[in-house]
Amino acid sequence: MNQPRAVVIGGGIGGLTAAVALHRRGWVVTVLERASALTPVGAGMGLTPNAQRALDVLGLGDEVRALSAWQGDGGLRAPGGRWLSRTSGEAVADRFGGPVVLVHRATLVSLLASALPEGVVRTGTAAALADPGGDGHRARVSTSDGIWEADLVVGADGVNSGVRQVLFPGHPGPRYAGFTTWRMIVPAPGRPFAPHETWGRGRLWGTQPLKDGRVYAYAMAAAPPGGHASDDEKAELLRLFGEWHDPVPRIIRAAEPDAVLRHDVHEMYEPLPAYHRGRAALLGDAAHAMQPTVGQGGNQAIEDAVVLAHHAGSGHDTPDLAAYSADRLPRTTAIVKQATQTGRMIAVTSPAAVALRDTAIATLSRLVPGLLLRSFAGIADWRPPQRTYASGTAHPS
Repeated sequence: MNQPRAVVIGGGIGGLTAAVALHRRGWVVTVLERASALTPVGAGMGLTPNAQRALDVLGLGDEVRALSAWQGDGGLRAPGGRWLSRTSGEAVADRFGGPVVLVHRATLVSLLASALPEGVVRTGTAAALADPGGDGHRARVSTSDGIWEADLVVGADGVNSGVRQVLFPGHPGPRYAGFTTWRMIVPAPGRPFAPHETWGRGRLWGTQPLKDGRVYAYAMAAAPPGGHASDDEKAELLRLFGEWHDPVPRIIRAAEPDAVLRHDVHEMYEPLPAYHRGRAALLGDAAHAMQPTVGQGGNQAIEDAVVLAHHAGSGHDTPDLAAYSADRLPRTTAIVKQATQTGRMIAVTSPAAVALRDTAIATLSRLVPGLLLRSFAGIADWRPPQRTYASGTAHPS
């Protein structure tokens, strides 16, 4: 019997994870990536325990953790430096069965790509879904080199997904969330600091350490779509955050101007009716773009990939994509909504509303220890449809 074939459109974290998961289920996989190389943005990524358990299914969890920095004690601050809420890295690990770890996106992409056979990933290859296929025929993908037929097509092509537009042409797609973001990797500042996220008036800043001693920093601010700094983005960050508490100004000054990345935030405010049609399925931002306010965009793409491979099976029968949609649509829709609600709290700009928000967070955190951890209940404690063990070995549940 011929091995089943899958074509993955998009070579980001979600697409590569899906390729690894399908390959390990016995599929012949090809990843078609438009860019000329697998060069992820120069940014970090917080892997929460739910995504780590998904990577454990693939036998990659231990290696990812070894390449990552474990998030220590930190919390939420105000721009003047006052702690609004404190979190314990040990408490996170105890509550959710593992720590949050910080990894450079390039490190994760490299690890995933190395788990695939030579020639699976084809860069510089733009692809479009020509036919989603069905019970009686295979799906078809068009490229400049010709037509690919597949038993399964995975649309992992991001927020502006062409695959999604073919599957659901009447859907409005993601909308602008009202925020723009900046991300950067900088050398570690001279003095130590606790990992933190800081909320201001319609603005957010985060600072997290990486394994190699560098720092991943990110920022978000309410802004019109499509905006850019009149000079450079580093100067814009200094204007927005230069008066905030240490080490924020030091980190901005340590950044190389051309290494500061700026992107608008889009979210799938109106959920899709399903994450599949025919023999084609969507994952990650293509399916459920969300605000970064709960740190789950990449984590949910990793979950998607492992669940999709689980329902695709060994490929000798038609993949059960309806079961994939049924598993993923309610969960990711709820997380999109939670991210939107958190974004609304950050978006407030009036001094009175900000004071009320900060006072409420600080008071509740004193009265209800572990308040921030409770917001991740139902997210970070998710488990994949296969049991995993400390070694990363997966067994059918």
